[in-house]
Amino acid sequence: MSTQTPRSPEVGKPAGKPSGKPAAAKAIPGQPNGPGSWKRGRWVLLLLAVICAAPIAVSYFMYYVVKPTGGSTNYGALIDPQRPIPDSLVVTGEDGKALKLASLHGRWLMISVDGSACDKACVTKLYFMRQIRAAQGPERERVVEVWLRTDAGKVADVIQTAYPNTDMLIADPAQVAAWLPADTGTRITDHIYLVDPNGNLMMRFPKDANPTKIKGDLTKLLKWSTIG
Repeated sequence: MSTQTPRSPEVGKPAGKPSGKPAAAKAIPGQPNGPGSWKRGRWVLLLLAVICAAPIAVSYFMYYVVKPTGGSTNYGALIDPQRPIPDSLVVTGEDGKALKLASLHGRWLMISVDGSACDKACVTKLYFMRQIRAAQGPERERVVEVWLRTDAGKVADVIQTAYPNTDMLIADPAQVAAWLPADTGTRITDHIYLVDPNGNLMMRFPKDANPTKIKGDLTKLLKWSTIG
């Protein structure tokens, strides 16, 4: 009969001798344990590095590989070459005083051309210019609404009251037509034009333009331009 108990050491095996397998390392809270954890940590660091570098890589790719061309995202037609306001273009203000239109340089000018009678299309453009400027928020002070009137007729009181911030200037129609280009099949009275703070005509918006898209162009110009 065996005298060994379940707790007795195995026969022939010295008590207290290690079994041959290394004891598992004790886990330390907050530290990676085992080679797999360290590998995962390296992958996490690599992923973070890729995420941080991605915006820079994309911008370099877009600029040096895709190479977006100017005018591909704007709504208005860019005037190339730019046309500076003619020094000879003299206008008359509502106070009866003459001044060079070029003297208004220093701010962005939204320009509309119409007769003083101002029909429905004329009023629509004045309304669009007012709303587009107002939508620029604090930047609106950098923008001036200009109505170049092609005659010295009286402007209706209701229009004067509705558009007090619009410069209503009398200009020689022949000089204005020589400066402002119309699109094919249109007249200069069909468009809204944009002049930069350096006094250069730079953009023409289409007939029956979408005011939201004009606002988008102007917002981008005001955001990225350091002039005006």
